[in-house]
Amino acid sequence: MTLAPTICTVVGLLALTAPVAANLVAEDSKPQPPTPAPVQLTADQVVDNLVRKNEDRARALLHSEATRVYRLVYHGFPSDREAEMTVVATYDSPASKEFKVVSQTGSKLIQDRVFKRLLDSEKEAAEPAVSARTQLNRDNYEFQLLGYEPSATGGQYILQVTPKSKTKYVYRGKVWIDATDFAVTHIEAEPAQNPSFWTKKNEIRHDYQKVQSFWLPARNESISYIRLGGRATLTIEYKNYRVTDSRQAAK
Repeated sequence: MTLAPTICTVVGLLALTAPVAANLVAEDSKPQPPTPAPVQLTADQVVDNLVRKNEDRARALLHSEATRVYRLVYHGFPSDREAEMTVVATYDSPASKEFKVVSQTGSKLIQDRVFKRLLDSEKEAAEPAVSARTQLNRDNYEFQLLGYEPSATGGQYILQVTPKSKTKYVYRGKVWIDATDFAVTHIEAEPAQNPSFWTKKNEIRHDYQKVQSFWLPARNESISYIRLGGRATLTIEYKNYRVTDSRQAAK
């Protein structure tokens, strides 16, 4: 096996970052064991609020711009490699995404085979037909309420999510839902579909931060464990957000 297919498995894994980000949802301390919620909402009530609030936020977000720093570190056969890319990402409602590469360093293979394909995958995932099949709602997922825990914003519900179909853009795992805004704040999951024969295990962690009235990506980390003993870790850091809210623009 050459390094190219090993590294490229990360593309399928990190393609999950695109639809997750499109849902408009900072890692705190390590999650504590779930405790009963002070307000006893059912799983259906939590999901109803989540879907409604996500739709409201999606309609309100006219424009966003942020700086992203992509970093991939690969350890394993036949050699270790790493690369970093800084991008300015722009979103315009309803589904337009553009990327301007500011700088790239490190492995040329990673730059060409992984980073470029990640941006292309995100554009694809933003297309309405694809996005509709990946949104966090009852059409695409089944939900189970696991519990409730305190947080810096007051509290959050924990849901187990299971996709109804296996595609490269959906995942299975746990999501944390803010109990006030009903937005996703944290995800711990794995792809519903293994992105490559060469990977034996994949881990996904996404964290979100509140920017004005929107919950947007703060940090993504995806780790692919390779069958021959290697490991590829891809992180994306998001900063310098600027957003335009239709509700504010109308005033």
